[in-house]
Amino acid sequence: MADLRLDIVILPTYNAYNLAVVDASYYPVGSPPVVEPSIQIDIPGFNSIYKDFAIETVTIYDMYTLGICNEDCQVKLPDGVYHFKYTVNPAYEDGHSVDKTIMRVDKLQEKFDELFMRIDILECDIEIKAKAKEDLDSIYLLIQGSIAAANNCAIAQAEKLYKKADSMLDSLIAGECGCFS
Repeated sequence: MADLRLDIVILPTYNAYNLAVVDASYYPVGSPPVVEPSIQIDIPGFNSIYKDFAIETVTIYDMYTLGICNEDCQVKLPDGVYHFKYTVNPAYEDGHSVDKTIMRVDKLQEKFDELFMRIDILECDIEIKAKAKEDLDSIYLLIQGSIAAANNCAIAQAEKLYKKADSMLDSLIAGECGCFS
C-alpha cells in the first residue's frame, strides 16, 4: 500500500488581504481515514493560530477567518515570515505533519508596483531613466532574495533582504528623481 504524503502549497493571491493554502497531499486509497486535519499558522506580530483545515481543497484565510479581527474589518495581512504546520490524525508513522516557511511580501510588492506605475520613463532623460531602472531592478532582486531565503529557512537573511528592499523603496519614493508623474 502506498504511503500517505502530506504537503501544502501557499498560492500567491496578488493582494495583501488574503492567503491561499492548498492541500497538495497524497491520501492513498484504502488508508485509514484522515480525521482532525488542522493547520498552525505563525503570523508575524501575532500568536500562533490553530485552525481546522479542509483536505484536498484550497482554503482562503484573511484577518477575519484567522480570528484576528471582526468580520467587518478590511485589514491587510502583515508581511514577514510565516510558518505553517499541517497535521492529520491518526498519526501516521512517516508523514503525520508537514512544515512550510514563506516570506510574505504582498504589501512590499504593492509599494513596488505603485512606484513602478508612477515612474514616467518617457519623461526621464537617459541617465535618470537608467538609474531608476537600476534601482528598481535591485529592489526586485532583494524581494526575490528575501522570498528564496525564507523558502530555505534562512530567516535572518530573509528579514534583512526585506528591510533593505523596503528602505530602498522609501528612499526612491522620497528622492523624486524627476521621473515621477
